[in-house]
Amino acid sequence: MSDIKEQIFHELTKLEEAAAGLRATAVNAGKQTDLEVAILTEQVRNLRSKNARATELIDQSVEILKKLKPAG
Repeated sequence: MSDIKEQIFHELTKLEEAAAGLRATAVNAGKQTDLEVAILTEQVRNLRSKNARATELIDQSVEILKKLKPAG
């Protein structure tokens, strides 16, 4: 009977270790995902800023071309 108890406790210990490893993996994956989201968010912010600036420059260019166009 004590051999069975010992085996059960041994298996429970292995199960606890496996669960701890999975928890650590999940935490690390969550941190990696948070980092990736932060990087992508910053990239989108930069692209939106550049897009807004490009739109301003295009609008200015169109206005200049309208002024230069001869009336006809």
